[in-house]
Amino acid sequence: MTGIEKTAAKRLMNVARGALAALMLAAAGAALWQTPAISAEAAVVIPPPAVDEKPAAGAAKAVFAGGCFWGVQGVFQHVKGVTSAVSGYAGGDKDTAIYETVGTGRTEHAEAVEIIYEPSKVTYGQLLQVYFSVAHNPTQLNYQGPDRGPQYRSTIFAENDAQKKIAESYIAQLDKAKVFPEPIVTTLETGKKFYPAEDYHQDFLTLNPTYPYIVYNDLPKVENLKTLFPDLYSDKPVLVLAGNKS
Repeated sequence: MTGIEKTAAKRLMNVARGALAALMLAAAGAALWQTPAISAEAAVVIPPPAVDEKPAAGAAKAVFAGGCFWGVQGVFQHVKGVTSAVSGYAGGDKDTAIYETVGTGRTEHAEAVEIIYEPSKVTYGQLLQVYFSVAHNPTQLNYQGPDRGPQYRSTIFAENDAQKKIAESYIAQLDKAKVFPEPIVTTLETGKKFYPAEDYHQDFLTLNPTYPYIVYNDLPKVENLKTLFPDLYSDKPVLVLAGNKS
């Protein structure tokens, strides 16, 4: 079994643990491959951050973790101003930045996405707004949807003090506004390196749009991005390995 087949099998097993997903897989049959399913989690409309960076020339980097990196990467690849979104691992050591090892939940790594963006077109605060409202559920502690373990935690890997301040301020703002039914459990980690994941994980959403896990958990996130953030949405994803084919 290839790496991608093992990964797909693991994701499908996780999906099958949920009653809704199990029902979907048993009853939907062939229709699953033709029509989008209802998302496992709905997007949440939230206000923009009160504290943000100013638009500026050049490029900047953001690293977010929010469950399986397939969906997080897929969302940010469709954000205008993002020039690169790479799936990988952050939080642990280089030697353990391997999918099978990270999957044990004992490496301190989280599945994460490194985003290179242009602050003149999209700000760090706007990326956080997408991250909290569309890309994942920030109220789930050490799990995300069907995936369980600290490797699926909600974490912002701040690149500098400015990003840390913006993220802290935004989390406090959202909690105070009670836009989520439960408190945000997203953590902030600093000084952690990012390590790209194996090639077979890159562009997974775009290259495998009929995988049940992608159909159920991730494609609706891209549709939510398009609906909630039409000015930020780009129909053509910025891909890593697939020659930027849309």
